[in-house]
Amino acid sequence: MFVRPSILAMSLLALALPLGAQDTTLHSAEHDYRIVTVATGLENPWSLAVLPSGDLLVTERPGRLRIIRKGVLLPEPVAGVPTVRAPGQGGLLDVVLHPQFATNRYVYLSYAKPNAEGTQGTTAVMRAKFVNDRLVEPQEIIETKVWSQGRGHHGSRLAFDANGFLFITVGDRQVPSSGNLEQHPSQLLASHHGKVLRLHDDGRVPADNPFVGREGALPEIWSYGHRNSQGMAVQPGTNVLWAVEHGPQGGDELNIIEAGKNYGWPVIGFGVNYGSGTTIHSGTTRAGMEQPVNVWVPSIATSGMLFYTGDKFPGWRNSLFVGGMVGERLARLTLDGKRVVSQELLAQRIGRVRDVRQGLDGFIYLVIDNATPTAKSVVRLEPVKR
Repeated sequence: MFVRPSILAMSLLALALPLGAQDTTLHSAEHDYRIVTVATGLENPWSLAVLPSGDLLVTERPGRLRIIRKGVLLPEPVAGVPTVRAPGQGGLLDVVLHPQFATNRYVYLSYAKPNAEGTQGTTAVMRAKFVNDRLVEPQEIIETKVWSQGRGHHGSRLAFDANGFLFITVGDRQVPSSGNLEQHPSQLLASHHGKVLRLHDDGRVPADNPFVGREGALPEIWSYGHRNSQGMAVQPGTNVLWAVEHGPQGGDELNIIEAGKNYGWPVIGFGVNYGSGTTIHSGTTRAGMEQPVNVWVPSIATSGMLFYTGDKFPGWRNSLFVGGMVGERLARLTLDGKRVVSQELLAQRIGRVRDVRQGLDGFIYLVIDNATPTAKSVVRLEPVKR
């Protein structure tokens, strides 16, 4: 069920000036909290994975995978990372662990892969074993069919569901949303543009994917009609896949991703063309196209997502957290089934929140995508007793 932004309970309790001392107490409807710096010194960090040891793996878009160990950023990057095409929005992007990482040691990376000349790029995913702080036995599990000279909209979020299937978001690569909208590559099943893909953990295509066997359709496709999904998470206990995607000027979306469904881009939506404000879509609804669960107008530039299950913030348990890069904020959404019933803004003006993860300690970790290595790179939210 779609909830218009105007009827959301948008709590502004967390509005604050830029953060200074770490002991600054911030307030929300359920908890007082503070934001503690975990690490600085990273350049354009994009994603974070928590190892069973408590170490943190962090990707940097220029093409480095870094380790934070016992609160210290190790000076040497992890060896074995693939070559990436880093201009614009490209580079080394998401990092996730295999559900059985403790026994198989597999780490998965998404990245912008260059062609031989470096003139074009596409979204690709590899896996490798993480052994002695190195990546070994690398295996590219998919090279998507979205080659372009463009430098944006790679998508690149990864998530495993409870059945061990790997989901991958692929952006529309900024193909213009003009002309015959129904023929935009995000709407075409012969293209990976603007899709969510579903694979086995080794890259094989599951036999029950919705378009397997359909002539002219790529069998990896799970859903289509997306623009640029940079946040994705599986809801614990339900195995429901949720994703956020960037709208253009306005119209960021939260969607429940289901097999074979069309999410409308660019035929329907809630945004307009950048700058001019002119119309993109044929409307906001159409038969056979899904409606979002929530829309942000104006956009918050949605990014990483987390369903919180820890014990440090009991009032936030089962909330959905969504990072925002515009306004530098964290949104907390309260859900009733598949419906958003309230939303509050947390931790504002701390930098571009690129990723949101839960630590082994139950704290909420944020990856701050700032261009300068001197800026805060990874922070965490800790509760403060009232």
